[in-house]
Amino acid sequence: KNHNDVLETSRRAILQRVVTSAAAATLLQPQNALAADLPPFQTSSTGLQWSDAKVGSGQPFTMGSSVAMDYTMQTTGARYGTKIYSTANTNNPFRFVVGSTKEGELAIKGLEQAIIGGDGVPPMLPGGIRRVIIPSSLGYESLAKPIPGMQFQDCQEGKGPGPIPPVPEAFEEYQRFKNIYCNANRPYQPDLVMDIKLYGKRGP
Repeated sequence: KNHNDVLETSRRAILQRVVTSAAAATLLQPQNALAADLPPFQTSSTGLQWSDAKVGSGQPFTMGSSVAMDYTMQTTGARYGTKIYSTANTNNPFRFVVGSTKEGELAIKGLEQAIIGGDGVPPMLPGGIRRVIIPSSLGYESLAKPIPGMQFQDCQEGKGPGPIPPVPEAFEEYQRFKNIYCNANRPYQPDLVMDIKLYGKRGP
């Protein structure tokens, strides 16, 4: 095998471990952790993969809606473990406005698609829990574009698309995120794995 084949084989092995590991399902532990036997993943035409651990109820969100959600963020590209950050038990859910272009309200495209649906993905409903695998094209590619004389962009919570681990509350987690997803010297961006718990329009 050539070098690229080895990298791809390694990436798939890590992805499979993240997707099927019960230990990786940290959102809402211990009572409501996502099960290891999630329903089979489905794939949209954009490359987003999803599997619902719990289907919510009520009305779906649409463009312009304000969204509040808890999440656990994992990566398929870390050498030492997969988890990056979780809002569970922080009393500080991630909030954004679907389709917004204003700083402080932005979310990555894969997260927007995971919640409002589209391209074959059904919308999430309040109270639902969904695991999604987000390719780099729907993730943080814009944060890794080279800037002359800089290795990292100024990627912080509230600047550019989120979610991004907050500083200083989660400084170590932020540094890990930055090294993986805001690094112009990294040859590729690994898939992002997120467990999402969606709240109603009034939030938690």
